[in-house]
Amino acid sequence: MSVDLAHIRQVMAEADCLYPEAEVEAAIDHVAAAINGELAERNPVVFCVMNGGLIFAGKLLPKLGFPLELSYLHATRYRSETTGGELFWKAKPELSFIDRDVLIIDDILDEGHTLGAIVDFCQHAGAANVHIAVLIDKTHDRKARQDLKANYVGLPCIDRYIFGYGMDYKGYWRNAPGIYAVKGL
Repeated sequence: MSVDLAHIRQVMAEADCLYPEAEVEAAIDHVAAAINGELAERNPVVFCVMNGGLIFAGKLLPKLGFPLELSYLHATRYRSETTGGELFWKAKPELSFIDRDVLIIDDILDEGHTLGAIVDFCQHAGAANVHIAVLIDKTHDRKARQDLKANYVGLPCIDRYIFGYGMDYKGYWRNAPGIYAVKGL
C-alpha cells in the first residue's frame, strides 16, 4: 500500500496545536508526581499499551522514583476490521501480577472499549488493583462504560482527531512534539 507522504506532511502543516511540547511535558511531570505519591510502596507491575502508550511511558517511567516491574501488552478489538469485536491479544502480559497492583499506561482514554477490556482482563486474572494512567482523556459522551475512569490523567482534550506523543494519524506523527488536532476533524 502506497502512502501519500505529501498528504501526511500537509496534515501536520495545517494541524491545530492543542498542547505544545512544554505543556505536555509539564502534564507528564504532574502525572509522575501523583503516581509517586500513591504507588511508591505498592510494588506495582506496569504495563505499557502498545503502540500508543510507548512515548508517554518512555517519558513517564524515568520520573517514577521507586522499584517496579515493567512489561508491555498489545491488544486490539479491530483485527483488520472497521468495527471493534472481541479482544484479540497481539502480546499478552508476560509478568505475573496476581495479588499485585497493576498500572496500565496508555496514550488516550477515548471511548474506552479496548482499555476497558484490558482492565477487565487484569482484574479477572487476579490483580489486586488496576490503575490507569493516560496522557489524554477525551471529553465527550461516547464513553463505552461510565465506570471506566483513568486514575492519572495528563491533559483533558476536546473531541477532535488528535495525534502526537504516541497517538497517530494513519500510522504517522506519533513522534510529533505536542498534541495536534487534524484540521477539520
